[in-house]
Amino acid sequence: MKKLLTLLSLVFLLISCGKEKQKNENVLYLYGWADYIPTKIYEDFEKETGIKVVEDIYSSNEEMFAKIKAGGTGYDILTPSTDYAEILMNDGMLEKLDKSKLPSLKNIDPMVLEKLQYFDKNNEYAFPFAMGATAIAVNTKYVKNFPRDFTIYDNSEYKGKMTLLDDMREVMTSALGTLGYPQTTTDEANIAEAANLVKGWKKNIAKFDSESFGKGFASEDFWVVQCYPDNVLNELTEEQLKTTEFIIPEKGGTAYIDSFVIPKSAPNKEAAYKFLDFIQRPENYKLVADHLRIPSINVPARELMATKPIYSVQDLEKTVILKDIKNTLDIQNKYWQQILID
Repeated sequence: MKKLLTLLSLVFLLISCGKEKQKNENVLYLYGWADYIPTKIYEDFEKETGIKVVEDIYSSNEEMFAKIKAGGTGYDILTPSTDYAEILMNDGMLEKLDKSKLPSLKNIDPMVLEKLQYFDKNNEYAFPFAMGATAIAVNTKYVKNFPRDFTIYDNSEYKGKMTLLDDMREVMTSALGTLGYPQTTTDEANIAEAANLVKGWKKNIAKFDSESFGKGFASEDFWVVQCYPDNVLNELTEEQLKTTEFIIPEKGGTAYIDSFVIPKSAPNKEAAYKFLDFIQRPENYKLVADHLRIPSINVPARELMATKPIYSVQDLEKTVILKDIKNTLDIQNKYWQQILID
């Protein structure tokens, strides 16, 4: 009963917090990822518009979705990854964008817009913010003449010196892609084949790891890690960067597009439109791309960037975006659990 009361209290708090946010029309409430948008963007936006951005942070798409579903209204902008933008749209929770209020939409690379069109046919709900890839980091001091795809995990020469992410969606999607199957396949034989491929990789890895791979790579405990590049870059010295290469596999490579979406319940939609248009102006978006060290999805901003991305926009073209696989999620999870215990 105590747990039930705690849960009910949490739901009431979420709803109450949402209602409280509606009181100030000069405040924009954004719910997003930590350290994702440079502080200067918020400061410059407030100087120009008089609207202060208040940022709440979530650590996973699942956390964000649970809060919104529980009644956490009052947010003007959310920043979901593609699969959760799809879920929110299909659940009827998103505002259809008025593109006349978003002139900076023209600055976004058509390739990025096209990758969202599998669920958002006319780009009417998800306004792209950033695109990046899940990569394989390789320490070239120890690993020589390696393949630029997931077959690197077949090499027993590096046994115990490699890791894969502890993430079913990432690993299974990459295995399916390596075999030439789509992540949305409903053929259980394809999924079983992909699971067997991962079992072969598992023989050569030290562990599945989604938390410490950056530190492990920097300390040279691991020489090959499937990774989110920022988590590795933040741990490396300038000297180590010289012997680090990031692979974006053409087969089995995965990428993400995080987009801004406006909930139907947003209390300050006009402010949300102003912020979305503001951040995709080239002079503003270059701050984002430099901060994240990823390719700029804003074409004019590429000429303004002060840093060189660790991979190119072209590297992202053949990657697949993780999609909502609700029809086969249970089947993939069944095989993933077998992988973990074998």
